[in-house]
This record gives sequence, structure tokens and C-alpha cells, in this order.
Amino acid sequence: MVLAAAQACEGKKAEDTRILELDAVDSGFTDFFLISSGSNERQTQAIADEIELRLKKDFQTYPNSVEGRRHGEWILMDYVDFVVHIFLSEKRAYYDIERLRKSARTVDLDQLKAMLVEKTTVARAKPAKKARKVVAKKTPAKAAPKGAVGRRKPVASKADKS
Repeated sequence: MVLAAAQACEGKKAEDTRILELDAVDSGFTDFFLISSGSNERQTQAIADEIELRLKKDFQTYPNSVEGRRHGEWILMDYVDFVVHIFLSEKRAYYDIERLRKSARTVDLDQLKAMLVEKTTVARAKPAKKARKVVAKKTPAKAAPKGAVGRRKPVASKADKS
């Protein structure tokens, strides 16, 4: 999905599109940031619309939340596994998210494609046969008669009383 979102950015002539792979220790809320810029509010809104349309069409998914679409200065789209930031060029320079995430690793599109191929290959590999665990079965206790509730003392029979 990150790759499709990045391609949607390029399709709408976004500037300086970058993908940051976030460190799992530093950021537990998402895996990637997709950061892109537009030259005006209409372009940033068009980029956001294209990302949403492409991911809806290709993956049947919608963003969990979208912030800033109306103003178009900084649009944030949360897809849980990745977050899209679309800035006006001036706002991007001012906030400088890349500097704030120093532990993040910049990934270009070719690297991302290679990572996805590797992850897919690993996920589709047949797992080795695992040894079955032998679980000792407990011997069942005597079942209570139907309708019995709770624990009761066993009733002594006539033969036991004599």
C-alpha cells in the first residue's frame, strides 16, 4: 500500500516524495511515513484524493483518519501501517519531520519493492513440519447426575448403613 501511495504522489506531480521506515523501538504506532510536498493547497488536496482513491480501488481500504484536508497546508492520512504527510513546501521546511525522526531510515521506491518481494517470499514459504506436542489427558471425574448443582456429599446407601 505504501508503494501504491508513493506512485499516486508521483502521478500527481508531488515534489520530494520520501518514505521513512520508522524504528520499531522509537515508534510503535506505525511502520512507515510517506512524506511529500505540493506547490499549492489545490495540489496537496489532489495528491491526498489520488492516494485515497488508489488505495480504495486497489486494496479496498480507507484511511483511519484524515486531518488538514480542508486547508491543504499539511494533510495527514493515517492508514495504521503507514502515515502519509502531504505538505506545502514552506510548511514542510518549517516542521522538518525528517529531522525529528532521526532513527528513521529513508527508503527509495526500488528498496521498498525489494523489501516487499523479500517479505512476501518469506511469508509464502512453507513452514517446516513442527513436532506435535503430546498432552497428557486427565482422567475425567465421575460425572454428577443430571440436574445436580454444586458439590454435594455422596448419599450413603442402605448397604453402607448396616
